[in-house]
Amino acid sequence: MEADSLMNGALRLEQPDEKSGLRVNVDTILLAHFTRPKPGEKVLEIGCAHGAVALILAKRSALLRPRGFGVTGVDIRPDLVELARANAERNGLKAEFIAADVREYKKIAPPQSFDRIAVNPPYDEAESSRRSPSDGRAAALHGSCCTLEDVIRAAHYLLKNRGRLDLVMRADRAGALFALLDRYKTPPKTMRCVHPKPGERASVVLVEAMRAGSSGLTVEPPLFIRGEDGEETPELKAAYEIL
Repeated sequence: MEADSLMNGALRLEQPDEKSGLRVNVDTILLAHFTRPKPGEKVLEIGCAHGAVALILAKRSALLRPRGFGVTGVDIRPDLVELARANAERNGLKAEFIAADVREYKKIAPPQSFDRIAVNPPYDEAESSRRSPSDGRAAALHGSCCTLEDVIRAAHYLLKNRGRLDLVMRADRAGALFALLDRYKTPPKTMRCVHPKPGERASVVLVEAMRAGSSGLTVEPPLFIRGEDGEETPELKAAYEIL
């Protein structure tokens, strides 16, 4: 299997085929761009799959040395974790990858181990969506292995107080997301809506929440994938830059 070039050639990642798991898409790139760890932080990606977001962050960290940050990824599928490790080695990047079930979050790390968590959680719940025939895609898209609440519960346990949780979520599920963040005392602090183009409804939202944070939400200017001319916007192109 050949590795694909990503981030304008900054990374080369081997990916699963479309039947066995999700490949890098725009949401992947936008989440990695939205997640901005500070030097010295410990960062975890939940549901890391073959390591795309974690390794984009690890590449950014490497370019910031000696002021980088630590990166760990966790996924329930051992085969994808092995692929993530191979991708890290392929790119000469330092990142740890763990095979574990996020529902058993106490086995991942001690409480309050991470300063920041990034996650692209399942966009649907298993009981309310048509399941993909692919087990890999069903786990990633339809919550067959964990629910959105499972992810938020685990993040609350693993994040330090005032640690940050960065998510990308389908826009029409933002209400459910915010309700869960409130339940687990991790209120949203920043939100950016992503639109296919001007004049169309948001397709996804990027959200940063804070464990044990105060109330108060900043809504950033919208991000448009394409402009009125149908071309990719400068904001989207910027997301494909490592730094």
